[in-house]
Amino acid sequence: MSNRRNFIKKATLGTLAVSSVVGFSGFANNSEEEKVFAIEDLGKKQKKPIIISTWNHGLPANEESWKQLKAGKPALDAIEAGMKIPEADPNVRSVGYGGYPDREGKVTLDACIMDHNSNCGSVCFLQGIMHPISVAKRVLQNTPHVMLAGQGALQFALSEGFKEENLLTPESEKDWKKWLADSKYKPVINIENHDTISMLMLDQDGNLAGGCTTSGAAWKMHGRVGDSPIIGAGLFLDNEVGAAAATGLGEAVIRTAGSAMVVELMRQGKSPYDACKEITERIYNKHKNHKDMEYLQVGFIALNKNGEYSGYSLRSGFNYAVSDDEKGHRMEDAKFKMAWEK
Repeated sequence: MSNRRNFIKKATLGTLAVSSVVGFSGFANNSEEEKVFAIEDLGKKQKKPIIISTWNHGLPANEESWKQLKAGKPALDAIEAGMKIPEADPNVRSVGYGGYPDREGKVTLDACIMDHNSNCGSVCFLQGIMHPISVAKRVLQNTPHVMLAGQGALQFALSEGFKEENLLTPESEKDWKKWLADSKYKPVINIENHDTISMLMLDQDGNLAGGCTTSGAAWKMHGRVGDSPIIGAGLFLDNEVGAAAATGLGEAVIRTAGSAMVVELMRQGKSPYDACKEITERIYNKHKNHKDMEYLQVGFIALNKNGEYSGYSLRSGFNYAVSDDEKGHRMEDAKFKMAWEK
């Protein structure tokens, strides 16, 4: 056994850095020999499949995605099917149909999707199409591009057979007209427990995938795009390491390339929890004297290749849905840096 250990150590340690390993929890504190055996045993310890999604509306999305996975559907198909649930729900006021409009009364949508081969599809500033996650998936599958925007995204969607329709519900129109009385822009994120839905998945084959979809901040300037459709900000994954996704004020996430940074920290050996927490702290430090700080909320979810997951947010109230074989479907509350001021 000692000869075998020496062989493994000599064969791997000269070429394999900790950063090439999949975000193994507590990895950085292990001895070199323990790291080798952690690498060797990784496949045996992998917990799969598992799905995590942001917010309460992530739970019905997870349930549908789980159903699709168990029926043998590919990960991207499962993500699409799950995220179409909140996109079509008029009671979910920050995703798809029923989402709050911009200050001109237009519902504009952003979405992206990413597979284990780092193929990406994204749409932003899309209007009149109920399921932007499906259009993003078609961008991935049927174009040489990653992102389509605005009128070009709409033209592409129509060419793919999607139906244009009015997404402004009577409830959202009423709220918009009420807002127009004062026309003061102040993002209210997290308080009413709704925002972007971001989903991360480790499938039966041990491959990662993810997606985001949102109608963005209510009463935003016409043309504003947040972090959700931006690969590396609202969503990022590396199939050798892990996946991360964001929720909250998109501008703050974009400024720090949030999700990509969470994945990079997992590459360096941090657990999903520690990676989410460190980037949230980084955002706080960069924004503590910023004009956005009064209402700033950001949260991250992360899932590593081992099936370990976590979430963390700047302020209280962030929760996420989890689905796996061990405990089924449930909601979990994320730890946070500070509570909202009363």
